[in-house]
Amino acid sequence: MKLTTFSDYTLRVLMFLAVERGRLATIPEIAAAYGISENHLMKVVHQLVRGGLVESVRGKGGGIRLACAPETIRLGAVVRASEGAAPIVECLSGEPGACCIAPVCRLTAVLVKAFEALYSTLDDYTLADLVAQPQSLQAILIRQT
Repeated sequence: MKLTTFSDYTLRVLMFLAVERGRLATIPEIAAAYGISENHLMKVVHQLVRGGLVESVRGKGGGIRLACAPETIRLGAVVRASEGAAPIVECLSGEPGACCIAPVCRLTAVLVKAFEALYSTLDDYTLADLVAQPQSLQAILIRQT
């Protein structure tokens, strides 16, 4: 199983903001810290703002920050939102004829169970768990910018 780059970047943005809770951060700053594309991060941040996890402050001196406490942000919910509603395998798409063995296939149930286990494990953790040692993480992120 592999999460999308979008989910990876979503978690990275949230971690950066959780470590830097006392101030507004900018997309270029976060992109530089991780060495990733600003364009991709703009899409990620837009979804995080729409989802209410991040707030955006416009204008000179503006930026982004967490809209709620890291302890309230469940990783499972974040990943579910960023991964979207696409089926994990083609045969779950509901499209007739998507897979010729679908009527007798047992793989589908196994994969559904595996993804449920993944999300269940992610639900056990919050953003606060990821940044439990903020000074160490902050030192690395700041060094990258």
